[in-house]
Amino acid sequence: MAKVALIRCESYHYDTVKSSIARGIDLLGGPEKFAKKGEKVLLKPNLLAAEPPRKYVTTHPTVFRAVAEVLMSTGAVVSYGDAPALGNISGTIKKTGFKEIASTLGVELADFKSGQEVFFKDGRQNKKFIVAKGLLESDGIISLPKLKTHGLERLTGCVKNQFGCVPGLLKGEYHVKLADANDFAKMLVDLNRFINPRLYIMDGIWGMEGNGPRGGTPKKLNILLFSKDPIALDATVCRLIDLKPEYVPTIRFGMEFGAGTYRESEIELVGDNLNGFKPLSFKVERTPVKPFEMKGIRRLINNRLVPKPFINAGQCIQCGVCVSVCPATPKAVNWFDGDKSKPPIYHYNDCIRCYCCQEMCPEGAISLKVPLIRKIFDFFMRQP
Repeated sequence: MAKVALIRCESYHYDTVKSSIARGIDLLGGPEKFAKKGEKVLLKPNLLAAEPPRKYVTTHPTVFRAVAEVLMSTGAVVSYGDAPALGNISGTIKKTGFKEIASTLGVELADFKSGQEVFFKDGRQNKKFIVAKGLLESDGIISLPKLKTHGLERLTGCVKNQFGCVPGLLKGEYHVKLADANDFAKMLVDLNRFINPRLYIMDGIWGMEGNGPRGGTPKKLNILLFSKDPIALDATVCRLIDLKPEYVPTIRFGMEFGAGTYRESEIELVGDNLNGFKPLSFKVERTPVKPFEMKGIRRLINNRLVPKPFINAGQCIQCGVCVSVCPATPKAVNWFDGDKSKPPIYHYNDCIRCYCCQEMCPEGAISLKVPLIRKIFDFFMRQP
């Protein structure tokens, strides 16, 4: 039976967060269960991009501080790290508020710039990875994901948080090789099984709905979630926001690969009542993820059926982030004749539907547009 602790926390005020973090960890056995004196314990927050805490794009620094202090009370040596999808880690930790807190606590920044190849014999799809050296130098990992929607996988949660253990530009290679959302999810599950964090603590005090994981709308949910089972925790979040867990590929394959369970009958909820957290509304795509095949006639068909990224010209500031992060060759989004005074344009025949552009747009100017033929197809498929 998987156990998930739900703790009400209505603000990022330090004392409130600290007591909530301590309560959640105690419900799962106490800090000594996850960190022991002299151990090197790595905290892996979600530091997607250099955004201030008020935008709720990243794990909040107060949550990081509280978790670090609780673990340090055991005598463990705590470090932290992540490989942002855009920009360098030094600028990211400064703007997100992590640098100041880490410096005050004496928590060192682990090496997430250098990578090392590892072999995972139990991998179901991926048996080789290149992961951050800082990860391999630790005795155990505590994952600190953020509750957000995600264009490709429906949800950014426990499982996907470990993708930040892959250094820098190597992330783009996975998107190119695994263009299909289901294949990409299988890789994420294998990666998570290899890293195998001891504990997951999700920051959902303020989450993000809609066009996440960077350009969505902040949503106050007043919750912190704790579990040793990433699939059970992510599935509980799905039930919180009225999304079927099996619609999230990382959850479905996570259970299939033995990384945890999403069955409600196999999950014990402790702490506060789940129904007390359910929002009146939450914007998230509530349909199954469709496969995307890039070969022959199937590619032609899928390019007309699979949602495509679309730039809202009125919101675009011509920063070029979408162009720089596009992993396709040739780039699927680029400047027209080199003119950077106008929004970039898409070449959808080259687009692999990884949605990196949508994920990293700092203005939320890129959304996913469902083609008309897909809407018609879905309408007739729903008819009795």
